[in-house]
Amino acid sequence: MKAILLPTDFSKNSINAINYAMELYKNTPCIFYILNVQKTSSFISDDFMVVNASTTIYDTIVDASKKSIHNIIERIKVKYKNNKHQFKTIVDYDNIIDSINQVSEKYKIDLIVMGTKGASGISKVLFGSNAVHVIKGSKVPVLAIPDHCKYSNLEKVVFTTSYERVYKKLELKPLANILSLENSQLCVLHVFCDNDLSEELNSGIDFFNSNFSNPIFENMHVEDNDVYKAIHDYIIANNIKMISMHMSKHSFLERLFNKNTFENMALKIDIPFLVMKKHQD
Repeated sequence: MKAILLPTDFSKNSINAINYAMELYKNTPCIFYILNVQKTSSFISDDFMVVNASTTIYDTIVDASKKSIHNIIERIKVKYKNNKHQFKTIVDYDNIIDSINQVSEKYKIDLIVMGTKGASGISKVLFGSNAVHVIKGSKVPVLAIPDHCKYSNLEKVVFTTSYERVYKKLELKPLANILSLENSQLCVLHVFCDNDLSEELNSGIDFFNSNFSNPIFENMHVEDNDVYKAIHDYIIANNIKMISMHMSKHSFLERLFNKNTFENMALKIDIPFLVMKKHQD
């Protein structure tokens, strides 16, 4: 049974991500852990006064969050009527990254599915919301769902790579799992600027041929300043339903996070974004 973590702040984009997860895993037995994290910095010590003999502000807020999650779960059960799905409620007072990592370890979370705040597009997946902090700080893979993105079939999923390293099978297991949900076509998009990576390219192709069913390989030579636009154009032209990357030290994705100009680019990519990491087992 899959263990899926669904962080929520009760906003429309977080509820949208929860609905996406219900659709994505409609045929898969899952336990969904719905997590609301309250920021300790939002309250000063004087706020923790006694409301009555047995209740504190802390208790009141936690109870309100639990009630809100309960309402979400009840609406999901009515809407989807899926007996393959179970739900657990978690409310925490902590830093969001610490909370997510603790919950992920405790409940052996396979994947985090979370919404992004603000305008849609990959630029907003990576910047301007908690998603960027969770992607960089979490110990398990993250599937970020852009605002207003609705579930549709996963006919094609693209994995973008620069072939700077040879992957291990376990590192891309989350991608393989998602592909298996609808027998999706994997498109491996090799993005490169200057260097001739023929040796790495050959090794990479061998890896994907050995571990995935009939992947399609594409090579994209672009100027450094045009890499994001090129990926955007590829996704639109090929009707890609999900983009995925692997984040490791000095990886293409890490460089992407550090590009200040990227934050200001108006890329309208309204598809989910899967990020996997080297240290996951």
